[in-house]
Amino acid sequence: MPVVQIITTGGTIASRIDPATGAAFPVMRATELVAQIPELSQHAQVGVDEFGLVPSWDMTPATVLRLARTIRSTLAAGDVDGVVVTHGTDTMEESAFALDLLFDGEQPVVITGAMRNASQPGSDGPRNLLSAVRVAASINTRGLGVAVVMNDQMHAPRYVTKSHTTATDTMISPGVGPIGTVDDSGVWLRWRPARLPRMPLVEPEPRVYLVRMAAGMDDLFLRVLHRERARGVVIEGSGAGHMPGQWRSSLVQLLESGTPVVLTSRCGRGRIVPIYSGDLGGVTLRKMGVIPAGDLTGLKARIALMFALGAGWEPAQIMSYFARAGADDEVTIT
Repeated sequence: MPVVQIITTGGTIASRIDPATGAAFPVMRATELVAQIPELSQHAQVGVDEFGLVPSWDMTPATVLRLARTIRSTLAAGDVDGVVVTHGTDTMEESAFALDLLFDGEQPVVITGAMRNASQPGSDGPRNLLSAVRVAASINTRGLGVAVVMNDQMHAPRYVTKSHTTATDTMISPGVGPIGTVDDSGVWLRWRPARLPRMPLVEPEPRVYLVRMAAGMDDLFLRVLHRERARGVVIEGSGAGHMPGQWRSSLVQLLESGTPVVLTSRCGRGRIVPIYSGDLGGVTLRKMGVIPAGDLTGLKARIALMFALGAGWEPAQIMSYFARAGADDEVTIT
């Protein structure tokens, strides 16, 4: 029987509605979460570790670093075949991506949660947790790294995103789809994405900011970031990677001050591709020293930049890392 450790952090899966306020909040202890699913014992020997009880909008990369260290200590004991982390869905994609950057073990680490709290009819938490334990216990997921399991689907952290505010099928992977599924017959891994290049287990640099380009928006945010000495900036540009021409002066100031500027697309699918020249077209931005993030979203590029700066990496190292992390053409079909 495989051994799976469940580490709980809070989120909707651990939430109930308070009758006094009518609002939900994480209150369920780790042992209570497990006790409501007796079927777990059919698939694994389950242990529990309560990391926290917080809504995921209060999870930070620094908190995820502590979580990564907890996971590493758990797996270092040598008698655990996989780990399941329960987490709120609001920032699940960011925490999963950060863990995948920092995790280098063979045992699978599975992130799951819920869209309906335990007080609601049809709560999806127990089913999601059961599916996550089955994935963590499966021999097929060895060497996979980190996976998100929701709604009986498995997703890779580099692709997964929350796509709906309330629906139970909110977690999707635009452009690529899930990497596997869970059903009554077993765990089915359809393909393996290339593992993300590892990053050192260091404190992330907090002063990294995300700016989204919008038509006609001036450069106020860039001017403020330069004035306040931001350590890093990620910009979600339009299309294949472009910015308004009126941002040029502020962008030059950021680059000349040594602030790394990473470029992603606000589209959500596709890669940053230098096609156009013009004032701040993709070709121009590349020549200026803006760092393309490949197919990574702005949220995930920010996470990677935070840990890169925390590790003290030079611009050339950061450029090289994003060139590898943003490549999406190395997959193994299983």
